[in-house]
Amino acid sequence: MRTLIAALFAVVLAAPALADEKPIQLKKADGLDKVEAHCAACHSLDYIQMNSPYPSAALWEAEVNKMVKAFGAPIDDADAKAIIEYLKKNYGS
Repeated sequence: MRTLIAALFAVVLAAPALADEKPIQLKKADGLDKVEAHCAACHSLDYIQMNSPYPSAALWEAEVNKMVKAFGAPIDDADAKAIIEYLKKNYGS
């Protein structure tokens, strides 16, 4: 019973933090559908906007390749290429 009460208390405390969260609106362009389908399956799309002032085209390519090769993201080569191109064109420095 104490565990249930503690869990409910934690949810009540966290609720105000969730209330201010706004949906992510990435730039509308070719490849956005692939980014939303593949990248958002594992993490928030906030990372794209938060990091976008810094990555070069080469860094975005390395990031996508890392997700596929090191972390095992189930993205085929064609979709990975589309994601890389989208990130390079819309969020590269």
